[in-house]
Amino acid sequence: MGKGPKNTSGRGQRDLTVKVKTARGRKLSSKLWLERQLNDPYVRRAQTEGYRGRAAFKILELDEKYRFLVPGARVVDLGCAPGGWLQVAVPRINALGDRAGKPQGRIIGVDLQEVDPVAGAEIHQLDFMEDDADEKVKAWLGGRADVVMSDMAASASGHKQTDHLRIIALCEAAAALAFDVLDEGGTFVAKVLAGGAEGSLQVLLKQRFEKVVNVKPPASRSDSSEKFVVATGFKG
Repeated sequence: MGKGPKNTSGRGQRDLTVKVKTARGRKLSSKLWLERQLNDPYVRRAQTEGYRGRAAFKILELDEKYRFLVPGARVVDLGCAPGGWLQVAVPRINALGDRAGKPQGRIIGVDLQEVDPVAGAEIHQLDFMEDDADEKVKAWLGGRADVVMSDMAASASGHKQTDHLRIIALCEAAAALAFDVLDEGGTFVAKVLAGGAEGSLQVLLKQRFEKVVNVKPPASRSDSSEKFVVATGFKG
């Protein structure tokens, strides 16, 4: 009897690592990005579980650890496109009101661009740095928020220090809005980049919140300098 193909995985599966051939006109950086996307387990999970992007798992993992998306919470998602964080938050805060015996939460998503609807979330096209953005958010929310969260990143320039300063500036602006809309005891979650420029932001957050931690969730790529700040217990 002839020998069949050798199974090296122990599970009857072939090595599924995808190699992308370099096509004429495709830059090496584009080839490597596409190859990474095709082989990223979080990308595959997002497709399987119906999330709009792998970033959904970042907020899911952060919430698993710090438990701020609770039934009845009032949440603001800044820079909410494409909507993956909204998708995670809606069932956790019971925004649809379909968890019997649990308080119903509410979530507002804002972004500069138009975002496809997410059931249970209210989405507005808004520049959150406008002078009256905080008042608009509170009006839409019907009061103050329990959570302000942000996965925003400035457009990459290709210059590491410039990109770092841009994302810190975004995070500082998001924090300023959070100070205006958060209720006492609230939580602020935002993406930053590892580096020295966020020192002043950390000092400010520690003045306004009971506890401030910096964490890199497993869903963040190992070769990425991104991390997240989670500030809890807003002092008002």
